[in-house]
Amino acid sequence: MKRSALVTALTTAALLGGVLVSQAPAAERAAACTAADADIYTPPATAPATPGTVLACRSVTLSQVPGTIAMSAWKVLYSSTDNQGRPVAVSGTLAVPTAPWTGPGTRPVVAFHPGTLGLGPQCAFSKQLAGAYQDEYEGDNIAALLRAGYAVAATDGPGYLDGQTHRYVAGTDSGHALLDIARAAPAVPGSGLSRQARVGLWGYSEGGAASLWAAQLAAGYAPELDVVGDASGGVPGDLKQVAAGLDGSAFSGFLADAAIGVQAAYPALPLDPLLNDQGREAVKTAKSVCLVGTVTALAGKSLKDFTTAGLTLDQLYQQRGSDGRTWGQVLDAQKLGVNLGAHRIDFPVLQYRGALDEVIPTATEDAVRAAYCAAGVKTGWKIYPGDHLLTDNQAVGDVVSWLGDRFAGRPARSDC
Repeated sequence: MKRSALVTALTTAALLGGVLVSQAPAAERAAACTAADADIYTPPATAPATPGTVLACRSVTLSQVPGTIAMSAWKVLYSSTDNQGRPVAVSGTLAVPTAPWTGPGTRPVVAFHPGTLGLGPQCAFSKQLAGAYQDEYEGDNIAALLRAGYAVAATDGPGYLDGQTHRYVAGTDSGHALLDIARAAPAVPGSGLSRQARVGLWGYSEGGAASLWAAQLAAGYAPELDVVGDASGGVPGDLKQVAAGLDGSAFSGFLADAAIGVQAAYPALPLDPLLNDQGREAVKTAKSVCLVGTVTALAGKSLKDFTTAGLTLDQLYQQRGSDGRTWGQVLDAQKLGVNLGAHRIDFPVLQYRGALDEVIPTATEDAVRAAYCAAGVKTGWKIYPGDHLLTDNQAVGDVVSWLGDRFAGRPARSDC
C-alpha cells in the first residue's frame, strides 16, 4: 500500500475470522496446498529435522500487494532451525508472477524478511498481505519484486504460530527462517521454481538485521542455495546501542518488543521475575498489538518504569540467566559484523539507511558497513533523505535494480 494511506489504513484495520480446520492429514494437505488457514499457524507436534520442508500450504490472494499483479500465491508452513539447532516450524508467504520468466536461467527467488510489525499473532506478515489485518507497510516492496518477474518468499519470522512469541531481533533464528523459506519455495506444489534458482536476500529494519544474519549464515547453514546478493537497510547492528536510543523515547515500544523477543529465543534469561505490575502489563500489551499499537501504547516508557528494582539498561545487562549467560552476553551475540571470518560472505551486499533515521542510531548502521568493508565483503552503500519509515520506500527501486544486476551476473560496485 502507499505510505500516504498508511495511517488511515492502520487505524481502521480489523481482523477477519471464522476459518474451518481441515481434517485431512498434514502431508496430504501440503502435497495439494489445500490446508485450512488455521493449519498454517498451528505448530506441529514435532518439526522435521530437514530445514525447508513444506509442512502445509494454502493458495491465497494477496490483497495488500498493490497493482493487480497476476500471480499465484500461497501461505506456507515450513521447517527451520532455532539458535540451539532444534527443528522448529515457521510460517510465511510465497508469490510467483504468472507471466513467464524471460531472463537468463530459471526464475530467481527473493527471500524477504519484513520490518517490525509487532508481536501480536495477527501481525504476521502472511496474514496482513492476505488482508486479514492491516498494519504492514511493505506491500510496495513485494509488488516491485513481482513486477520485475521475481518470485518472492517472504518469511513471517520465527514465533508467529499459535501459542508462540515472535523471536524479535534474535539473529540466528531470523537468519535461519529467511534461508529456509528460500529452501522451501521450490517444494510448494505449482510454484514452478527450481532448486538451482538464484536467490537474493532483502530486508529493512528488523528485516535488515535478519537478512544480514542470513547472509552471514548462508555459507555454513545453507551452502546449497545459490545466494547472489543481499540488500539490507535500516540495520539495528548493535542491540545495546539501539536500546540506549530507544529507552524512554517515542519508540520505546520497540525496546519492549526486543526484550520479549530475545527472551523468547533465549528462555534461560530472566524477565518476568524482574518486572513489576506495570512491566507485566506492558508485556501483555506488547504481545497483543501490532506496529501502531506498540508505538502508541508504550511511547516514552523506560526500563526502570517496568522493573521492581528500577533497573537501568546496564544493570539489566548484568542479570544472569539459568544457563550462566547474562543479558549483556546474549545481546552481544546478536551484534552484526562480528567474527566475519567464521561467518564468511561470498556475495555482494548492499547496505543503506536514512539520513534522518530517528529509530536506529545511524552510528550503529555505519559501524556495520565499516565492519563488512574491513572484512573484505564487497559492500554497496547509500544514504537516503528520509526518516526510518520513509527510507524503506525510497530505496525500493534501487534495491530491485541492484538485485536484478546480481541475478544477471553483472559485477557489483563496492563503496568501501
